[in-house]
Amino acid sequence: MTLDQIKTAVDAGKTVHWATLAYTVIHDTSRGCDQWLIAYNHGQHNANYIGLTWADGVTVNGAPEQFFIWEK
Repeated sequence: MTLDQIKTAVDAGKTVHWATLAYTVIHDTSRGCDQWLIAYNHGQHNANYIGLTWADGVTVNGAPEQFFIWEK
């Protein structure tokens, strides 16, 4: 998936994962933030986060083909 496809899917309410179901892409707009993150164990007390992109805002952390939409 491209960066635009990932963002569009997440904003549309779809669940996007990276590599495995353990990593979920989220759009954090809490507390005045506007950041895109890859969360490991999202929703858990020990969740870990990394930016969806490098500091340039364009280069995705992870290969584009590793991102997928999970529909139950």
